[in-house]
Amino acid sequence: MLAVIGGSGVYDIDGLTNAHWVKVDSPFGTPSDELLMGELNGQPLAFLPRHGRGHRIPPSEINFRANIDALKRAGVTQVISVSAVGSLREHLPPGMFVIVDQFIDRTFARTKSFFGTGLVAHVSMAHPVCARLGDAIEQAVKGTDIRYVRGGTYLVMEGPQFSSLAESELYRSWNCDVIGMTNMPEAKLAREAELCYATVAMVTDYDCWHPHHDDVTVEMIIGMLVANAENARTLIKRAAPKVARLDGSCPHGCQTALGSALITSPDARDPGLVKRLDAVAGRVLK
Repeated sequence: MLAVIGGSGVYDIDGLTNAHWVKVDSPFGTPSDELLMGELNGQPLAFLPRHGRGHRIPPSEINFRANIDALKRAGVTQVISVSAVGSLREHLPPGMFVIVDQFIDRTFARTKSFFGTGLVAHVSMAHPVCARLGDAIEQAVKGTDIRYVRGGTYLVMEGPQFSSLAESELYRSWNCDVIGMTNMPEAKLAREAELCYATVAMVTDYDCWHPHHDDVTVEMIIGMLVANAENARTLIKRAAPKVARLDGSCPHGCQTALGSALITSPDARDPGLVKRLDAVAGRVLK
């Protein structure tokens, strides 16, 4: 099953049939919202508005663990994250879509793992997104009017304030391509939950480094969000049937990420934590 996590500007899915909201309880707290379940072009799909309906939740207060856990409990196996970002590169203007392949995590106020004292795990994040899912997204966007690039590094900042000029220039010196506030620890948690995960970053502005563009404002971003949202819906409609045709287990190991990640011996594991992880890690804890 495919899930779409909608970021700023993407709060619903056009063309979803048999649509209904479903509350999914999580032992990790309250997800951002209920899941909008339905079918898109005959394929089952779950949609989660990352900030909640009405954009109620700021980036630092999103319960990322509850969100990913809820998707896993709903039977999701693959996740497309749609996220608004600022551009750190001249060749990535507002309106460009970036199929991200790397992240730099600069967040500091968020719980970043399902695991902890009593059950320790270390998953690989060398390649933080699923290349097979990225291929399906790229195939979906080809033949449309959507401008896109395949590959790019997403710097995830804490927020909710935008960057200072010095920060923006620092991130450019690190060869980052786009900057946003929401894909970490989301991507890390998706990997721990053994979900295929990919990000489509929708550029809304040039952050604040560009000498010929105004500094970032909410009004500027909202204007571009409206234009980007329609393109995002087009992409999702075209991607859903392509993702549905992905057969078998992921060749990149997303669905077996916990296979060699658990380090705590079975007799030392916290039964309470093991119970909370019944959906995320049930495959390896049975």
